[in-house]
Parts: sequence; C-alpha cells; structure tokens
Amino acid sequence: MIEITVAIFIVVYLGMILGGLPFVQIDRTGIALLGAIALIAFDAVSPEEAARSIHLPTLILLFAFMVVAAQMRLSGFYDAVARRLTRLPLTPPLLIGALVFVVAALSAVFSNDIVCLAVAPVLIDACRGRRLDPRPFLLALACGANIGSAATLIGNPQNMLIGQTLHLSFSGYLIEAALPVGVALVATWVLMLALIRGRFVDTGAIARRVGTRDSEAPDEGVPLDSWQTIKGLTVALTIVASFLFAPWPREVVALAGAGVLLTSRRLHSRQMLGLVDWELLVLFIGLFVVNHALQKPACRHGWLPIWLPLGCHCSTSARCSLRLSYCRISSPTCPR
Repeated sequence: MIEITVAIFIVVYLGMILGGLPFVQIDRTGIALLGAIALIAFDAVSPEEAARSIHLPTLILLFAFMVVAAQMRLSGFYDAVARRLTRLPLTPPLLIGALVFVVAALSAVFSNDIVCLAVAPVLIDACRGRRLDPRPFLLALACGANIGSAATLIGNPQNMLIGQTLHLSFSGYLIEAALPVGVALVATWVLMLALIRGRFVDTGAIARRVGTRDSEAPDEGVPLDSWQTIKGLTVALTIVASFLFAPWPREVVALAGAGVLLTSRRLHSRQMLGLVDWELLVLFIGLFVVNHALQKPACRHGWLPIWLPLGCHCSTSARCSLRLSYCRISSPTCPR
C-alpha cells in the first residue's frame, strides 16, 4: 500500500509541475481530485479519514476572501483604480513604478489573480490611448501583484495555507515581510527600466497582437458603484483590522465579512458566487487528501523499507526527526 500511495503522490505532483498529464485532457485541479479519488479507491485512506485531512480553516479563509474580491470586482473598484492610475500625468518610467506599488498594495489585501484579471484590460486600453507598448506595463502588473501578495498572510492562497496551518501571527508576519517585499518592489522597478531601456512607444503592431484594433472603442470596464465599493472596502479593512488587533479566529472573521457582502439588495449572490474560484478550492481539497495519505506511513510506520534501497544511510533518529518535523508542518492531523 505504501508503494501505491507514493506512486499516486509522484504522479499528482508531476502533474502539478507540468500542468497536466500526457494523453488525457486534465488540468491541475483534475489531477489533484483524481489523486484523492484513487487513494480512496485503493483504500489508502478511508472517506472519513479523507474528510478529516481537509484543513477547513484554510478553505474557509480562501472562500471568504474570494467573496471579498468578487465584491470589489463587481463594484468596479479595480477598474476605477486602473483608470485613475493610467490617467495620471506621469512619464512612462514613473507610471511603471506607480503601477508596481499600487498593484502590490491591492494584492496584499485582495486576491492577486483577481487584481491582474481586472486591471489588465483597462491597462491595455490606456496604453493604446497613449501609444505605449503594453507589454512592459503588463509585466509590471504581474510582478507587482505577485510580490505584493507576499506581504501578508492573505495575499495569496499559499500564504493563507501556511498562516492557517502554522498559526502565524498576522501582524508579526507583516512586520517581517514588509522590508523584503519593499526591496523586491524597488528592485523590480529598477530592473524593468534597465531591461526596457526607454522602448515604451508602440507602433500599433503590438496592440493588435494583444487583441486591440485602432477602430475599436476602448473598453471602459465595470462602471464604479460608489456604495458597493465603500461597502466592500469597509468590510475588507474591518477584517484586516481584526486580524491585526483582535484574537478572533481569522477564518471566522473573514467568513462573517463574506456573509455581510452576500447580503445585498443590488448585487445578486449568484454574481458573487460565480466569481469564486471553485476549482482552486477543489485543488486544495485534493492535495490535502494526497498529502495526508503520504504522511500516514511517515508518521506511523516509517519509510525505512523504501529509503534503504535508495542508499539512505542516515541514522534512525535523524530520519524519525525529519519525518516528524515535515509531518507537523504540513498536516494538522499528524500526531504531535
């Protein structure tokens, strides 16, 4: 059974790396889900054990902030920020710097992928209107969002998982991450300017390649709804303030905030939930089950029969210590 579990684990994570598997139409979410199904089918884990392996606080936190991000997107907040930013009387180098830092600030609180999806179309149209090559600005958008999301424990799903599993302090992490994130943002801005070397002007061919035409009207995006924007920002800032200053469980606070946003007279819950990344939640569920199945022999029986043929000659105590340390970090269900 250990061999089957290890084989499924390797196939699943190979699929995670490659983004799919040969000869089948399947993405990372499908691979993780099929890996969990295979483990249950081979009786490597029981359905009840698979359910217990899922770290519910992480999923709740993820879902709640997806709802918050959906609120901000439907209210037109991201589009309004992007339009106002691109209309500032800034030279292209300064505009790239402003874009990097503004997007980083948004991604530290809201979902970085939603920020990129919402800002990119408006950014392309703005570059087109100013006859600028959109590629450097799109690259700045992607880099700023990814770096900025590392500043907090809610900036991206990975940080949410790490923070919830290890019970990290929100304020403590923010203090520790602020300096490296700030340095990375400045370095990104400087490096991009050095690579671009002043080549900002677009002759028109690049704009056509990204799907725009001179005869088309600019896409104004989602119109700004001031009330829904204020409501979303109020809930988001209240959640973050609770994380910083209150001892309440983060997932409970975030879920309550999501519930407030779903209670609306103007935005239908179908619209809000339609923007939730359900595939990402299923991906996390599948990986929780796969990781738990691999940790079972590591925690209870050891991997000595597997590692010895591979030439692992470290001491038994060292192997046990390493296995237990890994298990405690990556699984909330592992014996302490």
